[in-house]
Formats: sequence, structure tokens, C-alpha cells
Amino acid sequence: MIKKSGSANWQGGLKDGTGTVSTESGVLDKVNYGFNKRFAGEAGSNPEELIAAAHASCYAMALSMVLGEAGFTAESISTKATVTLEEVDGGFAVTKSHLELEAKVPGASEEAFMEAANGAKVGCPISKLLNAEITLDAKLV
Repeated sequence: MIKKSGSANWQGGLKDGTGTVSTESGVLDKVNYGFNKRFAGEAGSNPEELIAAAHASCYAMALSMVLGEAGFTAESISTKATVTLEEVDGGFAVTKSHLELEAKVPGASEEAFMEAANGAKVGCPISKLLNAEITLDAKLV
């Protein structure tokens, strides 16, 4: 079992507050996020952007694995994920993650490539996470 962590801090109300997000590796270290970055187009990071980046990178690795299992090695894999946040039932929900893929795979037929691409979409751990059980450890301090 492998565990990775991220952390967030928040101060203030929903619209006037601000927060920071960090990753265990330090790649993100107290990166600022807030309401306007998430909902009003202000430059900066937000949870949906981070999910999209995670999905794109996980998918590219999963595709590399599936192609390898089929006897192919990709020369290049370029993936973009676009996450959709919509108002649903009086709240907000991530309703979609659309993957866009361009890959150069020497020797692969269109059929073999599409089979691998679809297999990676289903098998990618972040694809599975987007339909996962959510658990919580909460402590009021």
C-alpha cells in the first residue's frame, strides 16, 4: 500500500476567505486558493485544476503501461483533462472529466491504440477515484 498526502488551510468565510494547499513532496507549498480563483476566473490554483492535472498525468502513465503490456512503447503521450464543475441539486459537483489525448506509438494500429486508450481510461487510479468512497477524519480545534 502506498499513501500520499496533501494538506490545506483556510481562514475566513467562503467568499472573503483564503486558503493554501501543499503537497507532501513540496511541489506545491502553500499555494494560495480562494473563491475567486475557483468561481470567478481569477488567476491561481483551485481544487478542480489540481484534479484535472492529476487525472491527465495518471492517465498518461496508465496508457504507457497498457501499451507496454500490448508490446508497444509510446514515443510521446500528451494528455489534457478538463474537469467540469456544475451546480447540482443546490450545491456544486464535479460532473465530468474529459480527457484529450495525442500519442505517437510506433507500430500500433488504430484499433490497438484505441483499445489501449480505452483500457487506460477505465484502469487509471484517478479515474477510479472520481467514483470512490470518501472517508473523513475530523477534529475541531
